[in-house]
Amino acid sequence: MPNGHTAGAPPREIERIFQASLYLLLLTSFATLAGTGKLDALGLLAVSIALVVRGVILVRGVTWQIPDRVTSYLGLLYLAIYVIDFYFVSRNFVTASVHLVIFGVIVKLFSIHRDRDLAYLAMLSFGMVLSAAILTVDSLFLGTFCVFVLISVFTFITFEMRRSAIGATNARQMQIPGLRTRRRIVSPLERLSLALTRSSLAIVAGIFLSASMLFFLMPRVSGGYLSRFAQQNDLATGFGDTVNLGEIGRIQQSSEVVAHVKIHGDTTGARELRLRGAVLNSFDGVRWSNPPHDVFVQSSRFQRTFVLREHTALASGRLASFATPRTSEVIEYQVMMEPIGTNVLFTIPVPLEITGPYREIASDFDMAVHNNDRDRMTSTYVGLSNASEPSPRDLAAVHGRVPPEMPARYLQRPKLDPRIPELASDITRNLQSDYERAAAIERYLSGRYAYTLQLPSEAPADPIADFLFHRRRGHCEYFASSMAILLRTIGIPSRVVTGFRGGEFNSLTGSYIIRARDAHSWVEAYIAGAGWVTFDPTPSGPPPPVTFWTRMQLYSDAMREFWREWIVNYDSGHQRELATSATTGTRRQLENLRDWAHQRYLRMLEWARGLDASARNNPASMGRKLFLSLLLILALSILPRAVRLVRNAMISPARAPQRAASLWYMRMTRLAARRGWYKQPEQTPEEFADSIPDETARALINSFTSHYQRARFGNSVPDAERLPELYEQMRAKQ
Repeated sequence: MPNGHTAGAPPREIERIFQASLYLLLLTSFATLAGTGKLDALGLLAVSIALVVRGVILVRGVTWQIPDRVTSYLGLLYLAIYVIDFYFVSRNFVTASVHLVIFGVIVKLFSIHRDRDLAYLAMLSFGMVLSAAILTVDSLFLGTFCVFVLISVFTFITFEMRRSAIGATNARQMQIPGLRTRRRIVSPLERLSLALTRSSLAIVAGIFLSASMLFFLMPRVSGGYLSRFAQQNDLATGFGDTVNLGEIGRIQQSSEVVAHVKIHGDTTGARELRLRGAVLNSFDGVRWSNPPHDVFVQSSRFQRTFVLREHTALASGRLASFATPRTSEVIEYQVMMEPIGTNVLFTIPVPLEITGPYREIASDFDMAVHNNDRDRMTSTYVGLSNASEPSPRDLAAVHGRVPPEMPARYLQRPKLDPRIPELASDITRNLQSDYERAAAIERYLSGRYAYTLQLPSEAPADPIADFLFHRRRGHCEYFASSMAILLRTIGIPSRVVTGFRGGEFNSLTGSYIIRARDAHSWVEAYIAGAGWVTFDPTPSGPPPPVTFWTRMQLYSDAMREFWREWIVNYDSGHQRELATSATTGTRRQLENLRDWAHQRYLRMLEWARGLDASARNNPASMGRKLFLSLLLILALSILPRAVRLVRNAMISPARAPQRAASLWYMRMTRLAARRGWYKQPEQTPEEFADSIPDETARALINSFTSHYQRARFGNSVPDAERLPELYEQMRAKQ
């Protein structure tokens, strides 16, 4: 059945294209889901095997289906499996639902009994894309989604053609344009595929153009409707209220991008960036935690600007204040977080204000700030901080005693190895001020211990003693924990802070790229008379080497940052900024255009005056110039036609029979039109020849058409050489 179909079956060409497009649709949607990196190994392997087997079946034309009754039993069985998966295995709505969609795809791939099963497969493919949209916000999703939309349009067009073909009452009346011409070099299947591809591309281009306009122009409202279903990233465990020794070290082994920080006015990247996150107070020997205590909750006000300095002054007083110099350096910065699943708002010490799309935030006695809005992920926010630090000389000159109302949690310590207090005493012997003692412990740890990300093969019973007296190397958690405990043994309140330090500056965007490997722990000690002071006993590691690929990564990261800020985080604020920029830019362009037009007008006026003066002084010379100008304009106007005539005249039937045939056929139709016989666009060459009323002319045109088609579609040189002779015979008959 090359050109038709039997009752109840579509044409073979349409069926082959439809089956291939539906398979590509499933393949693209699965690639979109797998590209998120959140699909577990079992699901990835199961769907991959199912798609490969289905592809083999399509190529070989084999028919193998799961019986309809078995499919129903499998569906009922998986309802119970879904409940078990949701409550006991995945314990996550999104993960369990993704597994449900995957199961449906695998079963339905091999149980296509009716046309509606094909529609179910298309809907399941959309379910995989929807799952990917919830699991990721990466720019890679845009590329795969564009391909998915293109193939979707292609598939739905072929599906409708297939449905119409099956419903046709007379199979032989169902014809596809271009499929009956046997002299075509391109096969009918290829021609149909090409036509459908062009139509799909045009439709998809229109979809994305209109969608882009709607996306940027429609009023933006606060969203976050699916953010509650977002999966928690492993990075979030290192910034919670409980952190085991070693978790930060595991995070540091990843190069995943966590955030972008842009500091207003910083164009060189010379700042040593430190982002303060969670604060931990209680240590049981193997883990740090933050026991529940009073928090200060603020609701939206001042256009969602939350003033933290009020909390410092009213709720915490001098015990919560940071040591700052008399002159302050207030900086403004923007933090754009990746979706790592944490509600911590990372700030540059000392935070003063936070502005972000949140209805409520919470800060505590330790000045740790959290997003309290459960319907909105921690994404983009603007901070205002006092980044100034007092000089060591000023801190060393401060003397005082720890206030009695200082909370006991800052001096709490577990049962320690007796050598730890002795070591603290030895390090700080003969030192007078608290700052000098704290600085001595910091220098001792950073100068005598080595940094490594290699964790012990077996967790020791006392990690701090093992680090200080045996292993003598570790990562930032061990350094920070050891310093905090050593400080507490000599009566200096301390706490451990987790966050990020460093980052790679991207000169293309002016942003610091914060990666998981920049995760860090440090210590804040309370210096009586000054306040909380930051200490970092961890020795600095070597900077990563700069290569060609690192530079390429900066370009990739710049595109990713643009995607996150202007697509994922696009809100009413961005919309106002875009509108203001567009208005200002348009006004500037109009002013420039007006100035340009005015300058042109003045030049033309000056030229016209000079021309008028030249015509009055030397009219003969002006006449010659005018005549030569008109002659040049005439030559330029006929030049394209002359070139085309020369090029057509140089076409040799022996060298290019197809082009020569097209040229002579066009000349023949123009010759026929002179006698009133016009070829209509919908007419084939045979139909046009048969419509000629004059018998002699009809015979000549029929003969001309036969030679033309053999030359045009069969590349026949003798037929192409015959066309000029027939053309001259037709012209002689006029």
